[in-house]
Amino acid sequence: MFRYLTAGESHGKALTGIIEGFPANVPIDTAVINADLKRRQQGYGRGARMKIEVDQVELLSGIRGGKTLGSPIAFLIKNRDYANWEKYMDPSRIWDSGRNVTKPRPGHADLTGAIKYGFADIRNVLERSSARETAVRVAVGSMAKQLLNCFGVEAVSHVVAIGTASLKESIGDPARIKLGDQSPVRCVDEATEQEMIVQIKEAKEAGDSLGGVFEIRLTGVPPGLGSYVHWDRKLDARLAFALMSIQGMKAVEIGEGFKNAGLKGSQVHDEIFYSEAEGYYRKTNRAGGIEGGMSNGETIILRSYMKPIPTLYKPLQSVDIKTKEGFLATVERSDTCAVPAASVVGEMVALTVIAEEFLRKHGGDSLEEIMKRWKL
Repeated sequence: MFRYLTAGESHGKALTGIIEGFPANVPIDTAVINADLKRRQQGYGRGARMKIEVDQVELLSGIRGGKTLGSPIAFLIKNRDYANWEKYMDPSRIWDSGRNVTKPRPGHADLTGAIKYGFADIRNVLERSSARETAVRVAVGSMAKQLLNCFGVEAVSHVVAIGTASLKESIGDPARIKLGDQSPVRCVDEATEQEMIVQIKEAKEAGDSLGGVFEIRLTGVPPGLGSYVHWDRKLDARLAFALMSIQGMKAVEIGEGFKNAGLKGSQVHDEIFYSEAEGYYRKTNRAGGIEGGMSNGETIILRSYMKPIPTLYKPLQSVDIKTKEGFLATVERSDTCAVPAASVVGEMVALTVIAEEFLRKHGGDSLEEIMKRWKL
């Protein structure tokens, strides 16, 4: 069974990950992982932290000579900023209690996390709940991507809205969507891109933040991934779970989900056709490539909705957990808008879910064994 774990704090020594169940003999290019990590760090609206970190994966086990061994893959991503925080983040040293964080930020895990685990210092919460953790998930997804590429499965992502600026048309061409990597906000339309940049700049000047929407398209996914027989095997549920687990996400849409809710069934469901050349196919894809909890062979279309980042340089009202007095919330270094970066994270977690389900259906101990089963 393919599964993974992440560990590490935002300003700790390093972020670490371990993957179990990855088949043997899959070519893994470290340069591809590092390129995806770099994609995650970019985007107009990111904060000063991205000027410090240059994320690079260091493979520790499970790969030899550029190919997986079938044993657990372990890796780390060092935090360069740890040098500035060692006094407070060293696992063994007792830190100065005068630097404790006691003013929770509205919209974060701060207050609830401190209550849940009984912490007097909120830094114990914010260090792990930070979106810095997604760097590990991008590395995992990049390896999943390299596995899936062997079977013609690919993913692209782009930003469709930031604030009130949004694309006026749906973009379905993967080649055009890939051009979003050249945009500072990962938007494929130049006019919309400029409108997004203006809104981010205005929010930054006001000490505020912005959220938005990104879209992921997965092509080449074979029919039958996921299952209708158990609630936790449904592919749409698993993809929604993965996207909602990304920090800051508040909603997920599959296909034309929100629009379809207001239409009649005759306007929504994708009619089925057959030809000798194509087999079963559909002329429309309002379902977003998933029916009955399973992939149907069409492009899987996902959209995720991200709230504005809750760390504000114009902080909101909060209550000190030590004195119970009202204060302005603690200001931690933060981004103004992280939707472009989140779109890369979303692409990678979606690929990871597809890889898990692909291996569940076509799995084996080695790439060669999986290839034989896949061709049956």
